[in-house]
Amino acid sequence: MVTQKARFLQDALFNTGVLIMWDPAPYSKDLHEWYRNPDFNFTETYQDYHRLHPRQPFYILSPSMQWELWDILQEYSPTAIQPNPPSSGMQGIIVMLSLCDRISVYEFLPSHRKSDLCHYFEDIHNWQCTQGHYHPLSFEKNLIKHLNQGGQEDVVKLGKVTLNGFSQERCRRT
Repeated sequence: MVTQKARFLQDALFNTGVLIMWDPAPYSKDLHEWYRNPDFNFTETYQDYHRLHPRQPFYILSPSMQWELWDILQEYSPTAIQPNPPSSGMQGIIVMLSLCDRISVYEFLPSHRKSDLCHYFEDIHNWQCTQGHYHPLSFEKNLIKHLNQGGQEDVVKLGKVTLNGFSQERCRRT
C-alpha cells in the first residue's frame, strides 16, 4: 500500500470490503517503538486513505500479533525457527479464524497444481517462496495441515483445507 505501483489510493479494488494491513516489527513487540519507526512508512497513506474513504473499515494489526503467532509456531515445531514474521497468508488465516466459525483456504497447502509463483499479485517465480526462505512457511503449513478438518483428497485435488474457527474449538488444558 505504500508503493506508487500498487496505486492503493487510486485503485477501486481497495474501496470495498474490510482492509487489514500489517507491518513487520522487531520481536520486542514494543508498540510505541514500532509506531515511531515502522519498516514501511504507512501512516501517511493510512491517513490519506481515511480522508478519502472515512466509512471504509481499515484495520492495522498490532505488531505483537505476528510474534505471538510466531511463538505458537515455535512452540509446536521440533526445531528452532528463524525469527522472521509469519507470512501475510498465515496472519490472514488467523484473523479469519478469529471472526468465522469455519473457513476454507485454497492453495495454502499446495495441490497437484504446485506453482513457483511467489504472490498472486505479481509475476515473480521462485520455489523459495513456496518453501519459505524468509517466512516460516514449512512450519505454518504443518500447523494448518494438522488443523485441517477436511479430507486429504481436497488438499491434493483442490489445495483446500477446512478449518474450524476459534469459537468452535475447545483448548485442552495442559
